[in-house]
Amino acid sequence: MKLLKKPLIAALQIMALFIFAKFMNVLAAFLQLRIPGTIIGILVIFLLLHFKIIQLKWIELGAVWLLGELLLFFIPSAVGVIDYGKLLSQSGTSIVLVVLISTFVVMLSTGIMTQMIAKRKERKKLC
Repeated sequence: MKLLKKPLIAALQIMALFIFAKFMNVLAAFLQLRIPGTIIGILVIFLLLHFKIIQLKWIELGAVWLLGELLLFFIPSAVGVIDYGKLLSQSGTSIVLVVLISTFVVMLSTGIMTQMIAKRKERKKLC
């Protein structure tokens, strides 16, 4: 029985996160927001966790599993690129260049931000 408890809890948490994401998509469409409901949902979950309205343990197992399987969620979109062969043949080089440059910018800015946060934490420890 104990062996099934953890997967069952994770499945329920995933279902709750999925329902929450769908609700936020509906809310964003209803309010005619330009921001996708999934992004709003991430912000709302963050605020709920930050202000301790919900506890991390209520969603942690499901969220960890979803993050672990994140790569699988990109496969359909990667395969969907095949439908745009004409666009890729016309502008493929430009698209690849934009993707590479934006990836580099994100990696660079993430690294710089991480270093800034680490230095700030180091300074707080010394004080």
